[in-house]
Amino acid sequence: MNRRIVVGLDGSAESIAAAHRAARQALLRSAPLHLVHAEIWSPPQGVPATGSEERRQAARILLREASDELLDKHPRLEISAESYDGQPAASLARAATGAGMVVLGSRGLGTLKGFVLGSVGRAVVHSVERPVVLVRSTEDALPHAQGRHLDRGMVVGVDTGRPCGALLSFAFDEASRRGCTLHALHSWMLPPLAGSGAAYNPEVNAQIARTERTGLDDMLGPWQEMYPAVELDAQVSVGPASEQLLEAGSQAGLMVVGRRIRRSSVGRRIGPIAHAILHHSAVPVAVIAHE
Repeated sequence: MNRRIVVGLDGSAESIAAAHRAARQALLRSAPLHLVHAEIWSPPQGVPATGSEERRQAARILLREASDELLDKHPRLEISAESYDGQPAASLARAATGAGMVVLGSRGLGTLKGFVLGSVGRAVVHSVERPVVLVRSTEDALPHAQGRHLDRGMVVGVDTGRPCGALLSFAFDEASRRGCTLHALHSWMLPPLAGSGAAYNPEVNAQIARTERTGLDDMLGPWQEMYPAVELDAQVSVGPASEQLLEAGSQAGLMVVGRRIRRSSVGRRIGPIAHAILHHSAVPVAVIAHE
């Protein structure tokens, strides 16, 4: 049984766009869609509950109208909805338990590329160990044939020096469902001790590039065998990984990056590459938590 797709809904244009994308994700997986709205209605003890019932009613209307709109575009979709009284991030994390994916809207930086990752989105990305997809309000909300997304390729950033099983599993599965090209990119930098002259030595560059390419091919090989129908474009490049990924994914349908699961007493965080992609990508981003 396919796990449900959870989407956070607060009535903003970004969350509506996220709901439409989540609907298509659900159709791709033959999975149910679960709409979640959360806000704090119950005031602290001793504070009058002014307007609490009105906000609850507004939440019910929001969820009902969103469900009706999605069913109008996607009649085959199975939809459920739930409203929480509590912190939105914690409520979404609770709803994500056992889910296949969480989809959230994220406000764009005006005329600049990138996302504004608010406190809710940041907390969900940091804490949820299910794939989290961030969508901007400009994301196309129209239905496509068989529930598919626009026919644009996907880009996944691969670190050959670390295990990437969960990341590649998501990327290949998603590309297979979409029927699109998967662009796998691994970036490398010259070793600090190579010396300034090595940076201009074609033989040194070529040798490192061959080694890095072999590592990428070895990592992708088993997944390509598992998903032979996926058109794979594997590339290695020189330069900062975040810059290379942003350039490669500027016209993609989805950017896929990893987030290492860090269970620390000082809190959870994402790495610098995922952080840069989240704040500067002009396209939807999927963050995949992995060990």
